[in-house]
Amino acid sequence: MHKSHDCPKGRIVQHSLDSKAVANNMLGDPTQRRVDVYIPAGHDGAGLPLLVDVVGFTGGGPHHTNWKNFGENVPERVDRLIAEGKMAPCVIAFPDCFTRLGGNQYINSIAMGNWDDFLTTELLDSVEGHYKCGGTGKRGIFGKSSGGYGAMMHALMHPDIWSAAACHAGDMGFELMFASDFALALRRIAKHGGTIESFIAALEANPKPAGEDIHTLMTLAMSASYDPDPEAFLGINLPVTMDTCEMDKTAWARWMKWDPLTLVETHGEGLKQLKALYIDCGDIDQYNLVYGARRMTKRLTELGVPHIYEEFPDDHSSVDYRMDVSLPILANALAD
Repeated sequence: MHKSHDCPKGRIVQHSLDSKAVANNMLGDPTQRRVDVYIPAGHDGAGLPLLVDVVGFTGGGPHHTNWKNFGENVPERVDRLIAEGKMAPCVIAFPDCFTRLGGNQYINSIAMGNWDDFLTTELLDSVEGHYKCGGTGKRGIFGKSSGGYGAMMHALMHPDIWSAAACHAGDMGFELMFASDFALALRRIAKHGGTIESFIAALEANPKPAGEDIHTLMTLAMSASYDPDPEAFLGINLPVTMDTCEMDKTAWARWMKWDPLTLVETHGEGLKQLKALYIDCGDIDQYNLVYGARRMTKRLTELGVPHIYEEFPDDHSSVDYRMDVSLPILANALAD
């Protein structure tokens, strides 16, 4: 709901994109994808910067355009920020990147689909072609959690495409994040038949999956993203033994190459091309992401990469209010 009911209201247009990039997925996920596009009041989109919202696990971009109780959805938040003179007008795309495994890390995967290609080619071509917005030097990407990971990864991998990025509590520091998740996953898999296939079948048949099962699904989604196995069910093969939870060091190395703290060593220099890079995290983040965020800002500082880093007194949940800080930084930098 709008906090200020008299501020000019932008419009949301719903589009459909038939993706060739994600047609390779092993999950049976549809290629037809909804993309909601926000156009600020008084504009048709032409000449404006473009921001792309990549959301966290269990979410989809259109979730951020839905009505929200006791708060603002993202378009309402942006309406207010623009009306208050804090944020330059911009177009925002909200793509549906949800998968059968509950989420996305926005990288290419033979199991999950080529979501990196989807964002950097199909989505940009479609939205920019239709609204005449964005373009080189005027594109930004933002997200929280898995979306924060996606924003950070795209900034690292594609500084020639994205000129600004905001990472809210993004996944980094994999050894801190996943240390206990594998053991939990094995317990939940054992409870539901002992195989990944039996676990997925039980979860999908359950009208009210347990929270621990959703968390396990997230671990399986990470495996299908970072180390997909074309011979395994849905491409999922955990990097631990199923009976003793012993780490397969070779498989784990394939995960670790996707940790932003690993990639910054080879791609950090490219971040200097960005017009804005914003990173934040709650100081009591329950997934231990604050430690990875601190490591990242330390390394970026050592590399001489301009960025803004903030910690705030909160955990990982319900922190959309932090967009009041990040979105003006991105939009204003891209509008210059």
